[in-house]
Amino acid sequence: MDDAEYDAYVLARWPALVRSAVGLGCDPEEARDLAQTTLLRCYVAWRKVQRARDRDAYVYRILLNCYRDSHRRQWWSEAPTADLPDAPDRRDAIVDADLADAVRRALADLDQDQRAVVVLRYFAHLSEAQTATVLGIAPGTVKSRLSRALVKLAVHPQLPDPVEGA
Repeated sequence: MDDAEYDAYVLARWPALVRSAVGLGCDPEEARDLAQTTLLRCYVAWRKVQRARDRDAYVYRILLNCYRDSHRRQWWSEAPTADLPDAPDRRDAIVDADLADAVRRALADLDQDQRAVVVLRYFAHLSEAQTATVLGIAPGTVKSRLSRALVKLAVHPQLPDPVEGA
């Protein structure tokens, strides 16, 4: 196996995978674990991933399956660590944290199907066709779920009004 190609893929996709996991409802630590589990499964089946018609759609399907598997179990059998990462830059950290929390809460208020479509389209930046492939649904279904989800998000009380912010 060519580890260099896998390594390059991981470096390029890691942030988007973690963001997508957070969008699905994971806390940041769980999101990193989910992304790592996804990429471990990809490593084991890298030849299959390489042969996939749409590599990103294939990987996001693995991410979604790992997410669903982990929430069926209700726990990951891992203990929290006492070693904390370096402190983040505190510039506008409160505002960023508040907005991130509002987005997570708004996404949590969507049904699971709508949340998955929003996360795959806007957090993972997949196309409608890729999103349809990942979810195993028709592209038209992606469009209708996305439309309904965006209507709900537009009126969500915890999200800032985009017109006021302009």
